[in-house]
Amino acid sequence: MGKITGFLEIERKTPSYRPAEERIKHYNEFTIPLEERELKGQAARCMDCGVPYCHTGCPVNNQIPDWNDLVYNGNWEAAARDLHTTNNFPEFTGRVCPAPCEEACTLNLDDAPVTIKTIEEAIADRAWAEGWIRPQPPERLTGKRVAIIGSGPAGLAAAQQLARAGHDVHLYEREAHAGGLLRYGIPDFKLEKHHIERRVEQLIAEGVSFHFNTNIGIDIPADEIVAGHDAVLVTTGAERPRNPGLPGMDLDGVHYAMPFLVQQNKRLGGESLGNEPPLLAGGKRVVVIGGGDTASDCIGTSIRQGAVEVTQLDIRPVPPVRENKLLSWPYWPTKFRTSSSQAEGAKREFSCATLGLIGENGKVTAVQCARCDEKRRPIPGTEFLIPADLVLIAIGFAGPGEEGLLQELPLDRDPRSNILANTEDYMTSQPKVFAAGDVRRGQSLVVWAIREGRQAARAIDEYLMGESSLPR
Repeated sequence: MGKITGFLEIERKTPSYRPAEERIKHYNEFTIPLEERELKGQAARCMDCGVPYCHTGCPVNNQIPDWNDLVYNGNWEAAARDLHTTNNFPEFTGRVCPAPCEEACTLNLDDAPVTIKTIEEAIADRAWAEGWIRPQPPERLTGKRVAIIGSGPAGLAAAQQLARAGHDVHLYEREAHAGGLLRYGIPDFKLEKHHIERRVEQLIAEGVSFHFNTNIGIDIPADEIVAGHDAVLVTTGAERPRNPGLPGMDLDGVHYAMPFLVQQNKRLGGESLGNEPPLLAGGKRVVVIGGGDTASDCIGTSIRQGAVEVTQLDIRPVPPVRENKLLSWPYWPTKFRTSSSQAEGAKREFSCATLGLIGENGKVTAVQCARCDEKRRPIPGTEFLIPADLVLIAIGFAGPGEEGLLQELPLDRDPRSNILANTEDYMTSQPKVFAAGDVRRGQSLVVWAIREGRQAARAIDEYLMGESSLPR
């Protein structure tokens, strides 16, 4: 805990953003960090609540009261050590995690939780600035060779843990750089990519070998990878988009969200788009179908590209401004939220069912909509049109991609087509092949991917060595 009476004396304070009219002119992060004295004050609000529900609200089980107390007392280096015992990449989660820990905070019963996410980011950033984060190569090598396929947060976390345990870790990535959707799906204005690059440098110094532009199942046969390693971990994510089955999906100007976001991230990273036709929102009326984080990222990117107008369609009704704490706490509640991208000028339509896409001469011109009832069924007679030159489908993911790797590896699947593996040993139906992250659990958060990567690393270490000192 922090100060005994801190939560009574100090008001909750969160970082502010640079003005929307300023930040939409660039793709850089725009959060204005709190000063050190403010951070210490916010850490002081962490109370002796008896049962710290923030622990269970956080998928990696961060020891939040412990490092809040350390920050309050000015011991930032110890706070950084504590934070890294549970989270390999706190600067990632401090920026892009929706902070279920704050929703689980006891002070959230009064709508004033501790600013946990902000403090986490500040600890990580200070640790980098002060040089406290350094490579931790193993003291001894085991002689065991492990392949990890996919370098998203689950793959990176597993690679670091296994390398520190002394294994020869080879991480295979289809793209030119590491990070998965952390790099290619999340815009730079939420996570600048130099945060990923310095972690990659750390992993290389710890013994991880990266193999970029290598698509397992296409460039290298999957059987060759399995045969050439003592264990294989699949962390390829869940990238197959959910198909809405709308009339007009074949019209020019209708696209899934991820290709649009990936292209922009590649532009900013100086990567070639190859023969892909450019997907740009500049000068267009953009309609984004979907109400989640990916839809929000499409909004912010479209506005920065110079869209004339951006409209977001959400089939759900307008949620309550304040949740019923007695029904939801300490779990993640459904309530009205406005993202930084939505605040930059998007129109939002709730209880809005998308009926189809209308076009002329093969190009999309409008989205046909209708109001829907509480069961999300269109209400006859409420149909209307929204003009559109670019439509982005952001309604989630249906499971892992099927081309290449999963065509060659006959792994059992769950009813949602994810690779079947439990959370005890993460072993798939094929011997010495493991799976973790979104490819196993389905579309989820970065923090869940890190948790699964860490737990899978321990399971692999136990499989290879008969025991493990890695944390679970």
